[in-house]
Amino acid sequence: MVKLTADMKEAFSKMKVFPVATATKDGTPNVIPLGIAELVSDDTVWFVDNFMNKTLSNIRTNPKVAFYIWGPEIKGCFQIKGVTSIRNSGPEYEEMKANINRKRPELPARSLVIVKITEVFECKPGPTAGSRLL
Repeated sequence: MVKLTADMKEAFSKMKVFPVATATKDGTPNVIPLGIAELVSDDTVWFVDNFMNKTLSNIRTNPKVAFYIWGPEIKGCFQIKGVTSIRNSGPEYEEMKANINRKRPELPARSLVIVKITEVFECKPGPTAGSRLL
């Protein structure tokens, strides 16, 4: 796994909505706007499944995901790739559910999707577009 830099972590904290891409086992793509994501360590992100349907189905058969960090107040653009696991019980799930229940009790917090970051790429336009950063 790779660890995000301080600049990347700062950029992550400024994101409001994360475009998260998954694919079926045969490669059919899917992308969703995800509003609840937490960087829990330098190499791990938690996504909350409130209403994921196709996304969760895709992750069950193909655990790879990609999302990017970019926005008006963010310097640069980073594409992050990772491998997921799903939790519906256990200490991590319970911690996530308690956090969501405190902030947004109307949300179901059905499952926790844990993303272990494997690669980070440059995604801003220019000669370094697509270059591996980490």
